[in-house]
Amino acid sequence: MDFLYYILTGSMILVASPFLILRALTSSAFRSEIKEKTKGAKALPSLKESLWIHASSVGEVRIAKTLITILQEQGESRPIALSTFTPTGYALAVEENLPHVFRLPIDFPFWLNPVFDQISPSQLILIEAELWPSLLRQCRKRNIPVLQVNGRVSEKSLKRYGMLKCFFLWMTEGITLFSMRSRTDADRLYDLGVPEEKICVTGNIKFDVLPKGSNELKSAVFNPASFLIVFGSTRPGDEGPVMEAYVKLKKDFPNIIGVIAPRHMQRCREVEDLIREFDVEYVLYSNIPEGDWVNHSESLILLDKLGVLNSFYANAKLAYVGGGFNPRFGGQNILEPAAFDTPVLFGKHMNNFEEEAKLLIDSGGGIQLQKEEELYQTLKQLVLNSENRQKAGRAAAETVRQHRGAVLRTVKIIEQNR
Repeated sequence: MDFLYYILTGSMILVASPFLILRALTSSAFRSEIKEKTKGAKALPSLKESLWIHASSVGEVRIAKTLITILQEQGESRPIALSTFTPTGYALAVEENLPHVFRLPIDFPFWLNPVFDQISPSQLILIEAELWPSLLRQCRKRNIPVLQVNGRVSEKSLKRYGMLKCFFLWMTEGITLFSMRSRTDADRLYDLGVPEEKICVTGNIKFDVLPKGSNELKSAVFNPASFLIVFGSTRPGDEGPVMEAYVKLKKDFPNIIGVIAPRHMQRCREVEDLIREFDVEYVLYSNIPEGDWVNHSESLILLDKLGVLNSFYANAKLAYVGGGFNPRFGGQNILEPAAFDTPVLFGKHMNNFEEEAKLLIDSGGGIQLQKEEELYQTLKQLVLNSENRQKAGRAAAETVRQHRGAVLRTVKIIEQNR
């Protein structure tokens, strides 16, 4: 089946190549993306018997950072290499000074083989749902143990893989162990035909990823009379309802300061245009003089810089996390504001964060909205009722505290399956 798969994917690459070349000629961003992906690990020093960790984007890179820190504290002696899939994940990994960072190349032996030669991995760790057929088959061919950690299988993925069970089992044949974040994820994997002895449940490492940056913006810099609401990790379709809710809240409570943080920085211009349509005064975070960002007349801040969102969550009274009103996105990380005693609101489509949503809802620290129109009224009720708001915030933080410890269990499994 390997030969057939490579023939099919190679043919698809050849067929698509004229379109890819045309796009590369017309888009400098696409040229840069292709260059980074085809370069792979060539810029890295030659490694021996490395521990290769692969993370897709920002959330997985944060998990990787926590995992790397604990591994090194526990005495991991192998050189560690970290690959990412998205440019934002790569940028964060570089900014965090994580070891031997590179972009995962195109999933085909022609580009993957040089990576294996460069870093000579003795073990591959895949974070969450990063399953790449060629990568996995090449590891099997080279007898490299593969672990999936903090693994998840969404309902959508279960249906998709369920239609191609034979392909899924062939693709994952070389995975030594699936370390899943919840019993639900483990059961879905079992339903796909993975042997029970290759599945274990270790919990969700995201509960161990302590938010950083809270010291950058201390609550003392805020006017005590102000009321900060953060609309974080917004996706396309979120900002319209957010702006409608914000405008109404601002009329009710003039002391409100709003913060909008798009999930992807390249959408900031698009979000700016939308804000202007609502005729609302706003300021870009990057345009605020250092040390003077609270002393401005605008009451809406558009966050156009990576790495500072948690600093605003740390000072917020309420938070709404985007991506939950569109099943295509499946929600964003709702644990980040929860860790700061901040009640968190989110939409009904949380298929990528099912466990987190259920735990926060059950504890009272999270509020799930069924439709966008509920956002304004729910926020208004929480602004008015400080007792309920503070109770929800404490419940959110306690939920995060109670479910920590998965990273230590995961490190133990990595050591046992070297």
